[in-house]
Amino acid sequence: MKVNRAILHMFDFASCENSFSHDEMDITDKTAKNYVVRHVRKALGNLDNKRGAFETGSHFAERIRAYFAGECTFIDLSVEVGEFLSRELGHMEKPTSTDLLMVDFEDAVNASASDDPEAAFDGVIPRYLALLLLESKQAYVHDERYNEAGTFNTIARHHAVLPNTSQKVSSYAVINLRTLDVVFSDKQRTIAGEECWLIPDKLLQCSMEASTRETFRAVTEIVEAVAEEYGQNTTVALSRAKAYAVESADDPEAEFDDLDLSEMAEVAFDGDPVLKQRFEAAARSVDIPARVPLERQAVKRVAKSQKIRTDTGIEITFPAEYSRSPEYITFTSESDGTISIQLKNISSIENRS
Repeated sequence: MKVNRAILHMFDFASCENSFSHDEMDITDKTAKNYVVRHVRKALGNLDNKRGAFETGSHFAERIRAYFAGECTFIDLSVEVGEFLSRELGHMEKPTSTDLLMVDFEDAVNASASDDPEAAFDGVIPRYLALLLLESKQAYVHDERYNEAGTFNTIARHHAVLPNTSQKVSSYAVINLRTLDVVFSDKQRTIAGEECWLIPDKLLQCSMEASTRETFRAVTEIVEAVAEEYGQNTTVALSRAKAYAVESADDPEAEFDDLDLSEMAEVAFDGDPVLKQRFEAAARSVDIPARVPLERQAVKRVAKSQKIRTDTGIEITFPAEYSRSPEYITFTSESDGTISIQLKNISSIENRS
């Protein structure tokens, strides 16, 4: 990840004072850069990110285009966003002091595969603008004080502690500056007596679509339901579907970052046309399109393995692609209605507590 610039604005609703930065953060400072990179990376890769598309006439989309075209400076845009957000948050009954972190960055997913990480940033690569709302937390800290006897130590409450780098930020948006694709996370707030979504509705003015996790869960639930309806092994069908999804996400020559449900059904149900048609009909009935946009890295994380638990209490977790390779694992339906699972080609077994 290459951070081009970052800036931090503070909204202190306890003292009713805002502090807008007149200069960018020094990203050569290791502490500041580490904080920025870790939060931005966590936001970009969150499986629960909602997708959005800017509405026609979105003022924010116009400002983003102006910034990308060099018609608006990074600082000016950040102050404009900060003033809007502080004004909206200030209309809440009990607003929480919040910092706005705005970051212009580039991200080459396969940078680690290169011997020269900087080489990944040559040419046209994804460039993003991230907006993160960092809500301040209260924390207790040690405090050195003085009296007639000299110094003494005590405990004090600090009211402006930022989220730790291990914590998830609940409200943020990441916009692809080249394509204007939007991913975001937010929570409902009551602003001026009205329930609303601050990020998508008021700031971005964009749609709110299901997250990768939600969409993929819906797809796999349909696979499982269709397999069960037709008396097929649900574990095999589900793991085949996951394996196909991972293979698609790994394909560097794929033209689109989406999942072809027709091909996935072909694989999941081993070419059975009846089950495939039933799956496609079920997907259409809940408004799932034939090609589902999914983020490659997110799909690989959510679909890489299959975990099953038998009615006898045995739990097994295996790579989803093994379901398509009988040399590692096979499922056999017995004449008495039970299922046998055979694990093959095992060189060693490690006990895990």
